[in-house]
Amino acid sequence: MEGDSASLAELCALLSSLAELPVRQELAITGSVNQLGLVQPIGGVNEKIEGFFDVCRESGLTGRQGVIIPRANQANLMLRDDLVVEAAAGRFQVHAVSTVDEALALLLDTAAGERDDSGEFPTGSVNGRIEAKLREWAMLAVQLNQGGNDE
Repeated sequence: MEGDSASLAELCALLSSLAELPVRQELAITGSVNQLGLVQPIGGVNEKIEGFFDVCRESGLTGRQGVIIPRANQANLMLRDDLVVEAAAGRFQVHAVSTVDEALALLLDTAAGERDDSGEFPTGSVNGRIEAKLREWAMLAVQLNQGGNDE
């Protein structure tokens, strides 16, 4: 994992840890992400998809394997015929995403969650779990700071 093409994967790994939800290991992911959580296009998308497809085919296609790519790269796909056939048959997946939340929902098999009218994320959603963890850490920091002032 390196370079801009890995930034979406790195962010999803970090958020997975905060949410305490495992990442689906049968999905590969590539994409750059900006500060607003929008997934940006990357270079070499066809080669990246085909490389992961070849690895999956060698170990046996299950129908759950696939890749997550930036939606902006979707129009430029020029994939090999064998991959297209397997994808059309449902034995390999190519998911195109526009946001980090879309990638998280696929990778973590859990809805990312949007804030409701009261500003809360749904309980159990990826974002809800992340916010709860950050609030927990904030409370611990306050407690530690208050304890440090008493000495």
